[in-house]
Amino acid sequence: MTWIDMHCHLDKLEEGVEAALASARAAGVKQVVTIGTEPADHAVVLALSQKYYPEVFCTLGVHPHEGVLYTAEIGQWIEKHLHDPGVIAIGEIGLDYYYNQSPQKEQQEAFRQQLEIARKHNLPVEIHTRDAEADTIEILKEFKGQVTGLIHCFTGTSWLAEQALDLGFNISISGVVTFKNASDLRATVKSLPLDRIHVETDAPFLAPMPHRGKKNTPAFVVHTAQVVADLQGISLEKLAEATHQNALKLFPKMRAAQAASLS
Repeated sequence: MTWIDMHCHLDKLEEGVEAALASARAAGVKQVVTIGTEPADHAVVLALSQKYYPEVFCTLGVHPHEGVLYTAEIGQWIEKHLHDPGVIAIGEIGLDYYYNQSPQKEQQEAFRQQLEIARKHNLPVEIHTRDAEADTIEILKEFKGQVTGLIHCFTGTSWLAEQALDLGFNISISGVVTFKNASDLRATVKSLPLDRIHVETDAPFLAPMPHRGKKNTPAFVVHTAQVVADLQGISLEKLAEATHQNALKLFPKMRAAQAASLS
């Protein structure tokens, strides 16, 4: 039984990359996706995916918090490096109206421009959305049938889940689902189709129970997975197989890496 941590930040882990990957392997986490969030970390996550490929993949993108930093030149840099086998998606992109660390107009423009890059290069996206459900869906509708991906660290409403699924997006569940105050999220997870679910840590953030309050790490994805399996009413083994197949289906480069390893 093996797992894929679909979203983490290896470059931000206090324990260091080597220690994090060692503990992940011991916990049955076979692969991790480390996330680009701003121009300053793009080269870092790219280097990690190159060094540890195919155990580590990466995404390249500008987070909504940093939307004001997005420029055409940054977009060109991202495009230049999309040929790398370890770069499997555009992300973390989206909208965040909770913090508004970048003005909403700049967030929306960066979101659209990066979705266009994903469309152009036929790559999936990893999306962050907080307190911006309506605008997130409206922008995604502009790319309906042209861009796929997942809503990462899903904590939204059942409406957002339904809309995202209708647009062809998958849902990734983080440790938040284990929190005592997450009853609405757990109700939504119960109703998600098994072939559209992923699990993630978002490490070093949002450590699941029983590790809440500690720094998160990819190894802890197994705790989130157990809660998701229980909510779905299936065995942990069945969830592991389903999430693995979901990842291979959604991320062509991940699928290509597995095919190459088996040849």
